[in-house]
Amino acid sequence: MHPQKSRLFGGEELRNLYSPLNFHKVDTLSYKTKAANKETVEHKWYVVDADGEVVGRLASRIAHVLRGKHKPSYTPHVDCGDYVIVINADKVRFTGQKLDQKEYLRYTGYPGGQRKATPRDLLSKKPQAVLENAVKGMLPKTKLGRQLIKKLFLYAGSEHPHQAQKPEPFNI
Repeated sequence: MHPQKSRLFGGEELRNLYSPLNFHKVDTLSYKTKAANKETVEHKWYVVDADGEVVGRLASRIAHVLRGKHKPSYTPHVDCGDYVIVINADKVRFTGQKLDQKEYLRYTGYPGGQRKATPRDLLSKKPQAVLENAVKGMLPKTKLGRQLIKKLFLYAGSEHPHQAQKPEPFNI
């Protein structure tokens, strides 16, 4: 055994190292956890350009911002999130063969009323629906989730009517 190691980690030195006198006392009662509530939360506006972005990756970042998880004051049961404006929602892309092979299922409520649509169909008819479905699936399925999805604004073109809110560009 190395002579230095045996001297450093001998019985007496080890006991002195871990004695109660070597530990600093911390006043844990002075630390207060800040819990956000609807009066203390400040909401910002962000604009995201979806041109050429992969749908799932973009949707996960948008859901992250809508929930408010990017803020240090995040509280799970409070709407801490920000407003998100997505422009060029019709120019999102899918990886692999998902554009033709992925299926969106919905049910009309009548017998035999199950309907299928591919992303290619949705992009041609209602381009915002692809990104809206992806983001909605990543939010909680509660009252809070229904409240959060209302803070998402999707536009197929590069123009949006929210200039008065002074949205900041959000880099994905």
